Amino acid sequence: MPRLQIMDTTIRDGQQSLWATRMQIGDMLPILPKMDRVGYWAIEAWGGATFDTCLRFLDENPWERLRSIKANTPNTPLAMLSRGQNLVGYKHYSREICNRFIKAAKRNGVHVFRVFDALNDIRNVVDNAEAIKECGGHFEGAISYTMSPVHTLDSYLDYGQKLKDLGADSIAIKDMAGMLTPYRTERMVKAFNAEIGLPLHIHCHYVGGMAPANIIKAAEAGAAIADTAHAPLAFGNSHPAVEMIVAALQESRYDTGLDLDLLFEIAEYWEGVRKRGHYKRGVSSLTHMQVYSHQVPGGMMSNLVSQLEIQNAGDRLPEVMREIPKVRAEVGYPPLVTPLSQIVGTQAVFNVLTGKRWSVVSKEMKDYICGYYGKAPGRMDKDIVAKVVGNSEMLPPDVAPGSLVTTTYSQVEDEIGDLAKSEEDVLMYALFPNEARTFLSKHRTSEKVDFLMEQESSSTKEDDYVDINQIRELVRVAEESGVGEIVVEEEGTRIAVRMPGTLSSDAMVAAAAAAPVAAVAPAPTPESAAAAAADDGVDRPSNWYCVTAPMVGTFYAAPAPGEPPFVQVGDEVAANQTLCIVEAMKLMNEITAEEMGTVREVCLEDASPVEFGTPLFYIEPHGAPAPAPETA
Repeated sequence: MPRLQIMDTTIRDGQQSLWATRMQIGDMLPILPKMDRVGYWAIEAWGGATFDTCLRFLDENPWERLRSIKANTPNTPLAMLSRGQNLVGYKHYSREICNRFIKAAKRNGVHVFRVFDALNDIRNVVDNAEAIKECGGHFEGAISYTMSPVHTLDSYLDYGQKLKDLGADSIAIKDMAGMLTPYRTERMVKAFNAEIGLPLHIHCHYVGGMAPANIIKAAEAGAAIADTAHAPLAFGNSHPAVEMIVAALQESRYDTGLDLDLLFEIAEYWEGVRKRGHYKRGVSSLTHMQVYSHQVPGGMMSNLVSQLEIQNAGDRLPEVMREIPKVRAEVGYPPLVTPLSQIVGTQAVFNVLTGKRWSVVSKEMKDYICGYYGKAPGRMDKDIVAKVVGNSEMLPPDVAPGSLVTTTYSQVEDEIGDLAKSEEDVLMYALFPNEARTFLSKHRTSEKVDFLMEQESSSTKEDDYVDINQIRELVRVAEESGVGEIVVEEEGTRIAVRMPGTLSSDAMVAAAAAAPVAAVAPAPTPESAAAAAADDGVDRPSNWYCVTAPMVGTFYAAPAPGEPPFVQVGDEVAANQTLCIVEAMKLMNEITAEEMGTVREVCLEDASPVEFGTPLFYIEPHGAPAPAPETA
């Protein structure tokens, strides 16, 4: 019996599950050489939510992160998590984009590609599998494990055989919610070894506390690999601690052979990172233990708590946890893994916060119900389907969702233009257009600032202090106002920012002084938004009703940039007609009219941020005349 091999998940799934994927590359690099000495089967370093959070929150290039990690771990294979046709995003991408992305990941440092589909729909894995085999990567097909009336051992074995037929090199049982129990794990491992015959990889989140026992029973049953994380990023929503598993298997035939002293050295480093960042430890609470009821995976749990806190509704978590299994059953028991975990979880949040079940539905939930994410595992509630779908078209079951996406690399390359300097830049834009454009624009500007600083350095004394943030702000003002050069002199220090091909300093100073610099106002709270709505000084007829934002997010008046708005002042609308989109929790949520009426006021400009309760529209309902003004 071969010894159990270990894949480390600390810098990908560990931090995604506990720290909302906010770990910066600077926290990783110092310890990577030691981690490279451990002898892991692989280090999971990329994929999942790490790609978009680099762009959204960390101001990092995800491709540069990958290259940096690989440069510091030359002896250990790197692994990534791909969401099948969704790659590292939240929607389907075309066959060509999938192919190019996988091959770019391989040449930038990934060797092991764990590929899953949230619905275990094999059609959503095919393009990934073909690209991985073409570029010589290790294709690990993952089974999204869950419990429901339609998920059985036979159904999992059938899906495992389909993955094997696609050329899988190994099979992962992806227990993202910590739903496995020790003897269920043993039965699955034995069945897969007997009927599929590929190396079996156990991925089990700690959550309810059974994961360590699951790994031991899996090893005894013949599993080849298990996932763990270093202790400071283990337990709770994350994975079992590697130190625990290595110690437990010592002196057994499954001994990992890893150096426990070295592992503790590495753990001490991560403990220091945890303390400096004021991150919480992974702890299993009663809510975690109830996973066998609510089935919420670890990563989803931490994000759900964060989302509710943003909505100023953290105290309503118990209600949301009770609502999640109801929503899941109504839409055919999808496994709660990205993106279905976000889609189902967000619907549960809407149902609780609005007090009206299914009154607000995200575009993604509507697309899922219509079949555009893949085939639902079980039957959906026909009344919910009728309410959500309306007159929209359902995707025929014999049409693969990915086949509908025909975006070509050339189209994306033309859209992003000169901002992209590499294929990786283009692919970044293909997956996350808004975030990538913002990131690339900012960093192209940064390069220009660095060049200008070098040009001006001869006139600046070594002991002069120059605030680079001030320089960047001057560049922004110069670009937006059309000025060619801005010069600021303060306490003897001369700062000059000159744009290429522009006029002299003297001609520009006056214009720069006149250029407005917008002040950033503090973000309103839900209470202040409600107060503003009630006291905005506008005397409206009492029968008009106000449509408000059901969550914190961004208001979009149109379906997409450049397209006409959903509604304008004076438009007549029907009940449940879409009025706008509020983007929140990474989903596009359609806000609809409560009843038939006429739009009398649009309260916001396009792309405005909104808080919970922010007024969006005022609508005059039909069928009820406005009351006559009161007389003294």
